[in-house]
Amino acid sequence: MTNSTQLVVIGGGPGGYAAAFLAADLGLQVTLIDEATDPGGVCLYDGCIPSKALLHVAKVLTEASEAQAWGVDFGKPKLDIVRLREWKEGVVRKLAGGLGQLAVQRGVVYLQGRAELLGSTTVRVIGSDHDVTDSQFEHAILATGSRPASPSGLSFESQYVWDSTQALEIHEVPESLLVVGGGYIGLELGSVYAALGSAVTLVEMTSGLLPEADRDLTAMVTRRLEAACEAILLETRVVGLAEEPNGVRVTLKGPAVGQSDQLFDRVLLAVGRTPNSEIPGLHRTGVKCDPRGFVVVDEQGRTAEPTIFAVGDLVGEPMLAHKANHEARIAVSAIVGRDSASGPATIPAVVFTDPEVAWCGLTEAQAKVEGRAVQVCRFPWGASGRAVTLGHSAGITKLIVDPISERILGVGIAGTGAGELIAEGVVAIEFGATVSDLRDCVHPHPTLSETLMESAEVFFGQSTHIYRPKRNR
Repeated sequence: MTNSTQLVVIGGGPGGYAAAFLAADLGLQVTLIDEATDPGGVCLYDGCIPSKALLHVAKVLTEASEAQAWGVDFGKPKLDIVRLREWKEGVVRKLAGGLGQLAVQRGVVYLQGRAELLGSTTVRVIGSDHDVTDSQFEHAILATGSRPASPSGLSFESQYVWDSTQALEIHEVPESLLVVGGGYIGLELGSVYAALGSAVTLVEMTSGLLPEADRDLTAMVTRRLEAACEAILLETRVVGLAEEPNGVRVTLKGPAVGQSDQLFDRVLLAVGRTPNSEIPGLHRTGVKCDPRGFVVVDEQGRTAEPTIFAVGDLVGEPMLAHKANHEARIAVSAIVGRDSASGPATIPAVVFTDPEVAWCGLTEAQAKVEGRAVQVCRFPWGASGRAVTLGHSAGITKLIVDPISERILGVGIAGTGAGELIAEGVVAIEFGATVSDLRDCVHPHPTLSETLMESAEVFFGQSTHIYRPKRNR
């Protein structure tokens, strides 16, 4: 069967369905292709959503334990892993079904199957029932996302070795778990399993967790993980894996390693992601990839093939759902002839550990590397009435400020709800706000949002709840 459409979108994740829905809203005929039953992609089925659902459970378990200090004792929690898994899967089904309904409401044709490009204007879809559909298109958007990466030199397959997708299935809670990788995936999943009862050992090859974030922010989550985990081994590598009847024998190399060979029930490899650029038939087009496998695009998402655009994890870091969503809107705007270019002033990053870590714009570490003169304004959450009432006073909010123009260049937050609070920082940077602008905006009391206002007051040496006199320069 052959048909025609104005826009084909290959990949149903946050970049793909956002592109398809916006294009349909703007009046285009749209066909969305993905192998899943409904749109959603890795983020919904195997990433952002199930991991955050499980992190919520982990936080509830932690707070139930901490409540004893407040005079409330819930007793020892009883874990029903089957019900936990069913609840997590129910969350996914609910959201996936909602996206499927939105596609129908917008008139988007959704084809479930495997896409193959037959050229720069034709795609073939092989359905799960082996039906074949060819579609002629005016434009296409590639949004095929990414997959878990394998550690260099550790090509090893075993039922006892997981990637992030397998870890999120929650078929069991192993007695011991080695997490390889101290980035956001490793920390989030390690936190989940530690809360569920696993003895978690975390291995990171660099000198600190979350290498891309400032050290004062990561210090908060590091201290929490040190208490929750069996061990955190920095500057450590996995140099060998060997399957045994009941687990994996792991050989570790690093300054903090006591016994180099250790047996773990399960090993989770969380060393990043790699783009899904091996799209069948891509060689029949003019689309180019860089040495790392990312599709090369311009600021509007246009590839070297004029009819084809690409967005999301497929085109480069940071590999974040909200970046894919933004790039999707830029690409669709370009296709319909609107003046558009990507280039947001900042893309926020959030790590949903306990406490959460979030940042946007210029980091303190980046400023030092670039030799930029900045003023760092910190407000400790121990001085926040709201943080203290929540029992979460171990937090910090900081601003990176240009000392001359007083513009806010970066924002960093570590503490409960940091992922929600960072949005105010994004708006401040995107619209060129100064510390005076932020200071003069009335924030409700008592809230954690006040920590942003008081961080701005620190710049002037006038923060109400801490004494930080302004230094003479």
